[in-house]
Formats: sequence, C-alpha cells, structure tokens
Amino acid sequence: MRIIAGEYKGRRLEAPADYSVRPTTDKVKEALFSILSQQIWGSRVLDLFSGTGNLGIEALSRGAAECVFCDNSRESIRLIKANIAHCKAQEGARVIPGDFRKTLANLDGQFDIILLDPPYDQGFLGPAFELIREHDLLAEDGVIVAEHRKEEDLPEEFCGYEKIKERKYGIIKLSIYC
Repeated sequence: MRIIAGEYKGRRLEAPADYSVRPTTDKVKEALFSILSQQIWGSRVLDLFSGTGNLGIEALSRGAAECVFCDNSRESIRLIKANIAHCKAQEGARVIPGDFRKTLANLDGQFDIILLDPPYDQGFLGPAFELIREHDLLAEDGVIVAEHRKEEDLPEEFCGYEKIKERKYGIIKLSIYC
C-alpha cells in the first residue's frame, strides 16, 4: 500500500497486521482519484471509516486543503496517525476517534468530498448517508463516494443524493453521489 501521486508519492503506508481492516487497493484508489481529479485541489475531505488513512492521505498528497479522518477502531486510529506522521501530513490532517454516528453529528462545516468505505455487510452506508443529509455535511458541489461489494446495488437516489457514477473493479464497486 503506497501513495500513488502528489507530494507524498511513493511513500509506503503501514498496513494492518491482520484482516480486521480492508485497505482500498492501489488499483481502485488510482481509479477513484482519476474520477475525482478535478475536485481534489483545495478541497475539504472527510474520510469516514478511514482504516489506515490510505484514501485521505492520498487526497492530501494530491492537494486537498484538509482531511478529517474518522474511525472507531483503536488499531485504525493508531495506523492513521502513524501514516500521517510518516508522510509528514499533519498540517492538513485531523483525526477523530469514535463511532461514525457520533462523529457525523458533531462535525463542523461542509465537505467537498466525503469518502465512505465502511466494513462490508454491516449496514453502515444507509445511516451514514442519512446523517450526512441531516447535518448538511456535503458542500453544494460536493460528492460522496461509497465503496462497497460489487454485488450490492445502491439506489439511484439515496437520502436525497443522486448517483452520478458507478464503477466496478474486481470485487469492489464505487458509487458516486452528489
């Protein structure tokens, strides 16, 4: 697992010791950031269910102004902080430990990009979308990117957000909403 492009390009990130965290593969990450390329620079990013911090650090590397990392796992919080420090990305990074419901209810301001990569088959996407809507966390021209199993079909309209793209990469599907 490495940073693909930008300021931290080539830096290897610390990976989990076991399979409790499922980092986004480089192939999927590269495709995702190709899709988002015009929206990254200067953006405010929320990396919910951060895991290792892989996606948020990639966003910072490519010019995002800020990334808020959130995760419930102590091991993930440790990995996120270690990877941010390794990349020397502390200036634009903020790490919030805790359950995503509490985190979403207490965030301030809006985000240009919201990255959702929850553990599969836990039913977290629906509540996350609902709370993003309820707390008005997505900026007017912002996007929500949901990573999920390819067998899982997300609706065309989800909590008032419209699906604008859907891409499959092996066993993974990315659904993008605005």
